[in-house]
This record gives sequence, C-alpha cells and structure tokens, in this order.
Amino acid sequence: MIAQDTIVALATPSGAGAIAVIRISGKEAITICSPLFRSVSRKELSAQKSHTIHLGHIVDENRILDEVLISIFKDSNSYTGEPTIEISCHGSVYIQQEIIQLLLRKGCRMANAGEFTLRAFINGKLDLSQAEAVADLIASDSEASHQIAMQQMRGGFSNEIQKLRDELLNFASLIELELDFAEEDVEFADRTQFKDLIARIINVLKRLIDSFAVGNVIKNGIPVAIVGEPNVGKSTLLNALLNEERAIVSDIAGTTRDTIEDEITIGGIGFRFIDTAGIRETKDVVESIGIQKTFEKIEQAQVVIYLVDSSELTVDGMQTLKVGIGKIKNKYPQKPLIIVANKVDKLDNDQTSKLTSEIKNIHLLSAKQNTGVEALQNKLLEYVNTGALRNNETIVTNSRHYDALLKALEEIQKVQYGLDTGLSGDLMAIDIRQALYHFGEITGEITSDDLLGNIFANFCIGK
Repeated sequence: MIAQDTIVALATPSGAGAIAVIRISGKEAITICSPLFRSVSRKELSAQKSHTIHLGHIVDENRILDEVLISIFKDSNSYTGEPTIEISCHGSVYIQQEIIQLLLRKGCRMANAGEFTLRAFINGKLDLSQAEAVADLIASDSEASHQIAMQQMRGGFSNEIQKLRDELLNFASLIELELDFAEEDVEFADRTQFKDLIARIINVLKRLIDSFAVGNVIKNGIPVAIVGEPNVGKSTLLNALLNEERAIVSDIAGTTRDTIEDEITIGGIGFRFIDTAGIRETKDVVESIGIQKTFEKIEQAQVVIYLVDSSELTVDGMQTLKVGIGKIKNKYPQKPLIIVANKVDKLDNDQTSKLTSEIKNIHLLSAKQNTGVEALQNKLLEYVNTGALRNNETIVTNSRHYDALLKALEEIQKVQYGLDTGLSGDLMAIDIRQALYHFGEITGEITSDDLLGNIFANFCIGK
C-alpha cells in the first residue's frame, strides 16, 4: 500500500498565513494533478521538465480555486524518491482544504505522520539515522542542536557506522570462509589485522557512546534548578536570566509556591531554568508541597544553583549556608553545585572580601541590578563539553542509536576476548554477526515494521 498509494498533506503549519504548501507524492502524483492545473502559458503539466516551477490556477471542473505555483519533481528526483508535486497556494485555511479535498476525490489519500520521509527511506534516499535526523532538525531550537542534526542528516554518523560495518563484514566473510575449510585447518583472516580492527572499532564505539552524554543535553536542553531559602531572589534571578518578567517578585517570603520553568539559549546551548519554592521549615500546607517539589526538581536537574542573600550572611547566616550546602552535596554528590550570592550591591568591599574568603568559588551577583548575570551564564557553559561540537565530531543524540551502540560494543568485546583466548572461528562468527546486526539497526539495513512505525509516528504530517 505504501508503494502504490499517492499521498497528500499540508507541508506548512496549519492555519492561515501568507502561503501554504501542499505536497503530493506517489506514482500517480503528476497524472492526478495535471488535469487540475491550468497553466498561464497553456502548457501541459505532465510534459514539463523535472525541477521546474509553473504559474497557473487549480480548477475544480470550471471553478477556479486559487492561483498557485506548482513545483514538479519527476521520477526518483525528489525528496521521497518518487514523482512529487508541491503546490504553493494562498494561505487561507478554506483554500488549503478545498485543494486537499479535491485531490482526495481524484485519487490521493491523506499521508500518515512522517510518511514522506518513510518513503525517502524505503526508496533509498536516506538511511534510517538520516531520516531520524530530519525530525531532530525540525525540532532543533538552538545552534548546537541544529548543527548536530544537520551533520547527522548529511550522513556524518551513518557514514562512520557504515565504514566500521563494511570492514567488520569483510573479516566476518573470511572467518565464515574458514569454517568451510575447517578440515584443512587454514586461516584466511589475518588475526593480527583483525585484532587491530577490533581495537579500533571499540575505540570508536566508546567515543560515540560517551558523546551521548553531551548530545542528549544539547538535544533536550540542560535543566538547571535554582534553589535556596525564601526571599533570597530566586525569582528575580530567573527573570534576569530570561530577560523578562516571567516569575512574580515580592518582598513576601514564600511567594513561589510551585516550580516555574522556562528556556533560553546560551552560547548555542539550550538551558531550562527551574525557579523553585524556597526551602525552609513551614506549617503552610501549600508551601510544604512546593518545597517537596523543589527536591524533586533538584533530583531531575543536571546543574543546581544554590542562591543566598549576601546581605543576610551574618555569622549565624554563614553557618546556616554551610550546613545547607553540605546537605545538598551529601544528598546529590554527583551534581554540579554553583553557590551564588545575590544582592551584592548592598555589600561594601570588606564584606565582599570576607564572603569570598569564607565560601570557596562563590559567585557574586545582583539579580536586581543585572550585574554578574552574564558571568553566571558563562559559568554554566563550562558544564557542557562543547569540544566535540567545536571540532565537528560525530555526537550521538538519539537514545535508540545509543542503545544499539551499547549492544554492538558488548558483542565486539566478546570478539576481542575470543581473539585473545584463541576461541574457535565458529563461536566468534556468532558474536560478529550480532555486532553487525546492531550496526544495521542504526542505519536501517535491519528493521521491523514496528520499529519504523514507532520512529515515524513522532514526525509531523507533511514530512
């Protein structure tokens, strides 16, 4: 059904706009559209060359629906690898629906989510990892996530995997050949070269697996929890970071009863800031629920900003601060913790010096005066390893790819153990085949209908 049907969908966002693009793909795309289009030059659409654009009208019998531009892509010279028509019409919702309904009556059917890209994969225009990168590119909301998606869509990741797979497949063939001549006791696969290849594959797989830690946060944004006692300026800091009045600011302690979240991009990396309820002992039921949610958000965050009011740091206040820092470090020892002293505009030089000498690596700022905020943003960037990104290295962002790489590494390490211990070729061949299987899962050489269904169900309709 996928191979035979001609599908149609709106390729631009739904709703009114200046223009809308309606995409039709399938063997009958040009045949269906040709009688519905009257060119201003009176040329027959089906007779025109591929990759040309034509001005005319879409007509339903004698009724003109709209003046449009039609782009024509013939044979396999299209995104989907099959004849494709794109109609650029005026962005009226009524016009969009009239044209789509006309095409449905003439033999098209509505496309499923991601079906155009699915056809591109089936027709060999993209491999599976490139197809998944299309969705990532559409969803990218920062420079870094866009850069990674573009690199993957252009085949950077799949080319690296394919090269390893081809080399491994070559040695696998030689190992299998040895099994056919087992009685002659010959070796076709040079074991020294094979060991070098396996060591190289392991290094590449480990590098790709390690890159997922960076890729995942770049793709989904880095959650940063802003915590501290009530009325230290957490909401003011959130507003300063976002450069907008996102959270309610008040002199009344405990104003924030629930968490408030918003995202910004810093240095091309997305950060998701979470303003939490102030941590203190309270009998207020609603505030207590907010404080409980604060600890839940600290659990989810990758970086924690512990905010204090520098003007309140007396001897007792300093001791309370140290206890609070100790509690968070003991409970979450692996989480980066940035100690930030707010309201430093109220301190004199002596008080500032004392504060920095008492608390190691404390960051000073005034959220209200917007001083020190940019320096805090730069400090947050230090927790993202952007070296691989700057060097244009392959970075894994997809959890399905990450899982397949882990499984492939496990099988390759079994092969390495077999080589080191002199394991027989037939046993090593089993592990090699499994490793090849997991490589194939990434590029789509080995797929199932369920897998494809799960992947493309997350696409928007029209792509």
